[in-house]
Amino acid sequence: MRFLSPEWFIFVPLLIAAGWYWKRMALWRPLRILILSVLVLILVRPEVRYLGEGLDLWVLVDRSASAEQLLQPRLPELRKVLDRSKRKSDRIQFVDFADVAMVRGENDEVVFDGNTLHTRTALAIRHALSQMPDNRSARILLLTDGYSTEPLNDLAERLVSQQVPLDYRLLVKDEAGDVRVAGVTLPTRVQVAEPFLVTVELAGDADQVVPYTIIRDGIQGGSGTENLRAGQGEIRFADRLSQPGGHRYQVQIAPVIDSHPANNIGEAWIEVVAGPRVLLISGYEPDPLADSLRRQGFDVQTVSDPRTLNDGMLSGARVVLFNNVPAYRIPSPFLKSLDFFVRIQGGGLLMAGGHFSFGSGGYFESPIDPLLPVSMDLREEHRKLSVAMAIVMDRSGSMGAGVPGGKPGTTKMDLANEGSARVIELLGSKDAVTVFAVDRTAHEIIPLTTLGQHKGELISTVRRVQSMGGGIFVYNGLKAGWGELRRANVGQRHLILFSDAADSEQPDDYKNLVAKMVKEGASISVIGLGTDQDSDAGFLKDIAARGNGRMFFNSNPADLPALFAQEAVAVARSAFIEEPVTVEDAGGWLELAARGQSSGCRRRMGTT
Repeated sequence: MRFLSPEWFIFVPLLIAAGWYWKRMALWRPLRILILSVLVLILVRPEVRYLGEGLDLWVLVDRSASAEQLLQPRLPELRKVLDRSKRKSDRIQFVDFADVAMVRGENDEVVFDGNTLHTRTALAIRHALSQMPDNRSARILLLTDGYSTEPLNDLAERLVSQQVPLDYRLLVKDEAGDVRVAGVTLPTRVQVAEPFLVTVELAGDADQVVPYTIIRDGIQGGSGTENLRAGQGEIRFADRLSQPGGHRYQVQIAPVIDSHPANNIGEAWIEVVAGPRVLLISGYEPDPLADSLRRQGFDVQTVSDPRTLNDGMLSGARVVLFNNVPAYRIPSPFLKSLDFFVRIQGGGLLMAGGHFSFGSGGYFESPIDPLLPVSMDLREEHRKLSVAMAIVMDRSGSMGAGVPGGKPGTTKMDLANEGSARVIELLGSKDAVTVFAVDRTAHEIIPLTTLGQHKGELISTVRRVQSMGGGIFVYNGLKAGWGELRRANVGQRHLILFSDAADSEQPDDYKNLVAKMVKEGASISVIGLGTDQDSDAGFLKDIAARGNGRMFFNSNPADLPALFAQEAVAVARSAFIEEPVTVEDAGGWLELAARGQSSGCRRRMGTT
């Protein structure tokens, strides 16, 4: 017990003195003693402690570009001060944050691989609050430069409700000046080939010459310098566009004297409108369908490289047509935008059949699955042969990071676990599965097991995998997964490798290992957390290419369960029938054809 206002205890000796001096007050009577004691207790405000001993201190370290140089040289000293003041029962937990929040492991090793151009302070605080145990006292120490790139609304209410004090230390430097892109102004909508003016406003704390670069739809379109006078500058240029749809303009500046580089980019969109337009996303080059549509009077925009797709291309389009393009090649933001395009804007959506369409193309549980009037789920009659599936997934320390925009406490590891659970859920009772979690070694989570009636038990097991250890040793994971997979006596064997595209180590002799797997009838697909520009992306792409599988890159961990599900359906569905089959005349044939079939005529037919 402790007293929040112990100064009121001064009344005790005063009351004793008064009772002794003024005996006629009769303060010694039991009822009066009881009343006075209760009054004193109310004034001193006693508090009973129900929490455990010790304090949990959560230290949130700002790793953004604007704060890194300020914090890095001071962190060792701050750590020593905290360690000296820590009692035996206290605990200190460090959380590094920028665009994501990552809790440091037990070895206190700092491996932050997030985007440092953002400072998501609110996300870091919420992440720490969600990790705090209920039976211990806790408080937060925030180390930052004070610049947050997201609002801090409702944080005070959350802190008060959990009774967690927040301390902060602002680290600032003598700023020589800051220059920012104050705005990019251009028309909202123009016609094809109509000229228009783009105006870029710059603002700064000091006069200087500022280099700039103009980027349109990801391609550099021009560069130059602007001289700031009285802290103001303006860049103006004219442009005209012949391609209908939405187009994005970006302006990047590179001032010599600058305090906060995070505000050096500005962007704006413009819509170019035209007549009825079809956006044809094709796996063929050239696509004969484009000429056929043009002869019907449509304006056709053909996209043969799906990586270039963006939301703006839907502007002014009447129909989006997928022609034999797999889901993993389509950017996730573009797929998600199709729901609004179809349901709200009334746009048309058509998918042509092929080896890389519908379920076999990985569109099961994708954002456009509910938009298409077909079923892409995995039914028993659609199966090819029994499948043996090996899942090798990253469980390194970075997988313990929180997920931006997700439920409080949800980590990348949780979503990878959910993806593995979806694979098991979609496989049939005659299929087999094995799961390994990999850091520096491969840890067997589930040995090769025929599902049968064990689905619920196996799903529960994979959902409990924890993030720990250092980087991911890919070769160890592939070797362990193949060691189990090769024991399967089924028609199809497939391995799904999930790994961080910026932290995949230990190539070793993976080429011979993959070649051996392919020779014995296995295939490998890779899900890379990150982008194809990350340091180890080339390594992962080579594994998928040599393994005759698919390569997915995904920078949004929230999409992981859907990617796992799409891959499971694409592998386990029936393949196309490639063998020649006899075509026979049937009733009504002569109503469609001028004459009957020639004797011995054979066709190649396919089915999904």
